[in-house]
Amino acid sequence: MAKKKKDDNRPKLTPEQANAFIAGAGQVVEEPITLTLEKNYMPYAMSVIVSRAFPEIDGFKPSHRKLLYTMYKMGLLTGGLTKSANIVGQTMRLNPHGDAAIYETMVRLARGNETLLHPYIQSKGNFGKAYSRDMAYAASRYTEAKLEPICNELFRDIDKETVDFVPNYDNTMQEPTLFPATFPTILVNANVGIGVSMASSVCPFNLSEVCETTIALMKDPSHNALDTLKGPDFPGGASLLYDEEELERIYQTGRGSVKLRAKYQFDKETRTLEIVEIPATTTIEAIKEKIVSLVKLGKIKEISDIRDESDLNGLKIGIDIKKGVDPDKLMQKLYRLTPLQDSYACNFNILVHGYPKVMGVYDIIREWVDFRMDCVKRRISYDLKKKQEKLHLLKALGKILLDIDKAIKIIRETEEEAEVIPNLMIGFSIDEIQAEYIAEIKLRHLNREYILKRLDETKALEAEIAELKEILGSDRKIKSLIIAELKEVSKKYGQPRRTQFYYKNDVEEVEVEEDVPDYPVTLFLSASGYFKKITPLSLRMASEQKYKEGDFLSQEVEAANRTELLFFTDKQQVYKTRASAFEDTKASALGDYIPAKLGFDEGENVSCMITTTDYSGYMLFVFQNGKAAKVPLSAYETKQNRKKLNNAYSAKSPLAAAFFIGTNEEIMLRSTNGRAIVFNTALLLPKSTRDTQGVQVMTLKAKGSAVEKAFLLTAEQAEGLSKYRSKTIPVAGSFAKDIPDPDQLSML
Repeated sequence: MAKKKKDDNRPKLTPEQANAFIAGAGQVVEEPITLTLEKNYMPYAMSVIVSRAFPEIDGFKPSHRKLLYTMYKMGLLTGGLTKSANIVGQTMRLNPHGDAAIYETMVRLARGNETLLHPYIQSKGNFGKAYSRDMAYAASRYTEAKLEPICNELFRDIDKETVDFVPNYDNTMQEPTLFPATFPTILVNANVGIGVSMASSVCPFNLSEVCETTIALMKDPSHNALDTLKGPDFPGGASLLYDEEELERIYQTGRGSVKLRAKYQFDKETRTLEIVEIPATTTIEAIKEKIVSLVKLGKIKEISDIRDESDLNGLKIGIDIKKGVDPDKLMQKLYRLTPLQDSYACNFNILVHGYPKVMGVYDIIREWVDFRMDCVKRRISYDLKKKQEKLHLLKALGKILLDIDKAIKIIRETEEEAEVIPNLMIGFSIDEIQAEYIAEIKLRHLNREYILKRLDETKALEAEIAELKEILGSDRKIKSLIIAELKEVSKKYGQPRRTQFYYKNDVEEVEVEEDVPDYPVTLFLSASGYFKKITPLSLRMASEQKYKEGDFLSQEVEAANRTELLFFTDKQQVYKTRASAFEDTKASALGDYIPAKLGFDEGENVSCMITTTDYSGYMLFVFQNGKAAKVPLSAYETKQNRKKLNNAYSAKSPLAAAFFIGTNEEIMLRSTNGRAIVFNTALLLPKSTRDTQGVQVMTLKAKGSAVEKAFLLTAEQAEGLSKYRSKTIPVAGSFAKDIPDPDQLSML
């Protein structure tokens, strides 16, 4: 017998509908990519930014907040230590991620890891170290933890509706959206996050300085934060370059970078450099690997050994140096070549009302003050509501005080329990809540003394309610409460700065000569500014020098690859570089165009090229007005290794010629009216100021005349021109009809 088919309640398709459905299957519907991204990618991107990567104004990411709130609910603010595995397991009720991710978050918040300036978790066991890549933390089953006392400031009044609560992911419990922190935690502890298409990097600041700055800005919005907030303060210490201009930019815009360098000490007995603090952006392993790599490449020859000597006392890297090596100069070299000096990039990207926003310190403090004022207002409103409710009940006591016997009589004569409350409401003209309160009073409290005490409490409550209402209506008084809390936090948890400052003028830049191979070269400079560096071998094989049409050789100097070059320009500036900065070339090439290579100003051209290795000797400037200036070449040497110097020579008169002279040289000057003089540069006293006007050497009597040419003379040339010699200056000079053309002076 055939089985009866079950009833099928699914909708039936007509043959036409079925055919249409089959025909449409597998079809691709075209839509603009912008619409696809908006529907699919943007929700994902915003979810990563809002729910994972960026901190909010309370200073925490969601993962931090879920962990700390779980520990708070576990009673770990006042209780003893508990196994980290237990904390991780409990946190999974709020955080749907795996236990490994939760525990890693916990490690970074712990004191033992040394990531935070003010850790939130007290730890016991191996929690690794932020300054070591290979020092792994122990598994959660081996470590223990509880909340640090500073967490009292995070959770203060959290049960008084100071912040909003939302359901957790499975709707089984509530969690806070923010913490009502009593101080700007967002600026006190570092926070780094990478979202989609944007990132966040907030450096830490000293707690006492942050509190002081917040108070100052609340009292005076025009306060200069640099006066109280000196700069970032990192848990690992190190030294920070105090650059006021850069710090001001960070404080105003939230973007910029600060330069950190390691601290060291030198043990003379063992000749060991001991690195005791390193920048927050690097690790012990990264530093060791870089130094070992440089030693193998031969770029650092002063080091014989390097080792990690970190122990329970803290970080230490030992570097053994060879005999005769200056430890301070070696450290300057290591700062330049290794992560012992590094930059911390600041990008204060913070979630404000659910949206990422890059803010400077001023804006962050203003946002935090607004947030904290809202928390305090909500706390006061909560306290006010509770006191009003209590006052409402106590007023009912005041009414039955007039006739306690009547209240007892009403209760005794009421036959049904359900009628007690309505009868009390009618008998004393009170509401249901008050009647419930009176009905629940114990017999032992139905005495005059108890009720009189409650009435005295009523007066105190009325005064407190009036005060709370007054505070709630005054922003000034609410700010006073916040300021008092900030002072209390600063006094209780403040600590001295760990990161100290160093300044630009404290730094002596050391050139790393060993990095540059040294060999002989010949330098060529053309009149229009083309430069060539040619080795002797290439020069011997060359036929002739190549120049652009109309260009010609201006200077030819034999030098070395490490020679320093000074290019003086027609705009009274000098550009400094090295011969090693240019590639070796051939005579057949045009060479490097110096104005483009060194970034000259528009319309600026080369006047002359000077070579030096030790900045000894002098620069001699001869001006068209007949004056000459002798300036020590050392005036152009800078500790900061600057590449461009302004006011290289005087701008009062056009330059006729510029020379480098060793000590005393013979110089010949010719004027446009046909006069000439020869004198020794010993007659000129050196001037320490680069742009000095110099002294009058040639007196120009004829109207419109000027110094036209100036030449360095050899001893033989000077002897042949002895009749033009002058033993004193200034002089007008003699007419020079029989002197050869200046370009042929070298043939004498």
